[in-house]
Amino acid sequence: MGLEHDAYCLGCCWVLTGLLFFGGVMNLLWIASITLFLLLEKVVPYGARGGRWAGVGMILSGAVVFLGAWSAGP
Repeated sequence: MGLEHDAYCLGCCWVLTGLLFFGGVMNLLWIASITLFLLLEKVVPYGARGGRWAGVGMILSGAVVFLGAWSAGP
């Protein structure tokens, strides 16, 4: 049962866990904010829906940053 749960958690959260490791090496604030996000996504009744909206927001903000850097040129 534990292995099944571990496989599920690894499948759904491996990117955020990687961010916790790599971001945490440099900044404790990133560890706290990503951990809080993961906790709320798992505990809040509509956490999955909120996680999807947060993902859409992160994709859009990444696109804005990318396009801003692209338009600025070298």
